[in-house]
Amino acid sequence: MHFEFDESLALIRSSAREFARREILPQATEIDRSGQIPRNILQGLAELGMMGVAIPEAWGGAGATPIAYVAAMIEIAKACASTAVTMAVNNMVGEVLLRFGSEAQKERYLSKLASGQVLAASFALSEPESGSDPGSMRTTARREGKGWLIEGQKQWITSGDFASFFIVWARTGGNDPALQGPRGISCFIVESQAPGLSIGHHERKMGLRGSSTVALHFEKVWVPEDALLGELHGGFKIAMSALDGGRIGIAAQAIGIAEAALEEAIEYAKERHAFGRPIADYQAIQWMIADSRTELDAATLLAYRAAFLKTQGRPFTREAAMAKLFATEAAWRVVDRALQIHGGYGYVAEYDVERHYRDVRVTRIYEGTSEIQRLVIARSLLRGQI
Repeated sequence: MHFEFDESLALIRSSAREFARREILPQATEIDRSGQIPRNILQGLAELGMMGVAIPEAWGGAGATPIAYVAAMIEIAKACASTAVTMAVNNMVGEVLLRFGSEAQKERYLSKLASGQVLAASFALSEPESGSDPGSMRTTARREGKGWLIEGQKQWITSGDFASFFIVWARTGGNDPALQGPRGISCFIVESQAPGLSIGHHERKMGLRGSSTVALHFEKVWVPEDALLGELHGGFKIAMSALDGGRIGIAAQAIGIAEAALEEAIEYAKERHAFGRPIADYQAIQWMIADSRTELDAATLLAYRAAFLKTQGRPFTREAAMAKLFATEAAWRVVDRALQIHGGYGYVAEYDVERHYRDVRVTRIYEGTSEIQRLVIARSLLRGQI
C-alpha cells in the first residue's frame, strides 16, 4: 500500500490549496454574510478543472481521478464550505452526464459545464415529501407530442437560482402497477429557461449560507424527447450511482471543514493563556486535539479508500456510505471540540470556528442522512458482502 501522492495528484492538491488560500479564504466571511459566491471564484475553479475533476480534458475537465477529487475538495472546503458545495454539485452533474449522457448531450451540456462556460448546474432529486426515499417522489413526466410534460416540485436544490440546466427525476410509469416505486422513474435534462419552470425563494439556512438553496416548481414544463437522460424508467439507477459518488464528496467536504477548525483551535490554544499558562499546556485541551487529529486521519483514509475503489471501477457503495458516515460524524465532533477550545470566543462570528460549526452540521443530513448510511452498510453486510 502506498500513502504518498504521485506527482499529478500532488499537483492537483497543491493547485486547489493555493487557489483556496489566495482567492477563496479571504472572501469566506463575506460569502457567508452576503449569501453569494463571487462569479470570479467559480470561474477560477473551472479554469483549474475543479468543476469537472474526473471529466476528461476533451470535455473541459481535469481528466483526473476520484482520488484527486477528494484531495481537491478537502482543500476548497477548508477555505469555504459554501464554495465546496457548489463545486461538488457541478462535479456530480458532470459525472452523470459523462456516464449516462448521449454524445449530443455531452457536447451540449458537459463540455460547457466542466470548462466554466456554464457556471452551475443543479441536481434535482429531493422533494418536499421525498428525501431519504426517492422512490416515493411525486413529480411526474408524461408523453406529450414529441416530448415530455413535467409537473411537480423539487426541494433543497443547490445553485438552483443561477443554474443553466437541471438534472431532474420524475415518475414515468403512470398507473402501470409494474412501474411503481423506483422502477418507474426516469431522468431528464431541463434548461432553466423552460416555460413553466419557476424558482422558489432562497432558504434561510443555518449554515452554508453562501450556497443558494431553492425549490423548483414545474407547471406543465415541456421538454423534447432528447432531454431523456439514459434509459426510460432507468432514472433510479442513475440517482443511486450519482449519490454513491456524491457521498465521497460530502465526506471530503466534512473533512475539510473540520481540518480548518482543528488548525484554528491549535493556534488559539497556543496563544490563549489561563492561570498563567497557554491553554495548550493543559491535558484537557491536548486530549481534545489528539482525539480530533486521530478521527480526521481515520476519516480521510476511509474517503480515499472509497475513491480508490471508484477509480478502479470496483463496487464502492458500502465504502462510500462508510466514508460519509464516519467522516461527517467525526467532523461534527472535531468542530464541536474546536469551538469548546475557543470558549466564549467560539460562539461569536469574529472567529471562523463559529461558521465551521454551522456549516458542518448539514453534512450529516444531505446526500443521505447518517441513518440512511447505516442502513446501506448493514444491508450490504447482511447480504453476505463482507
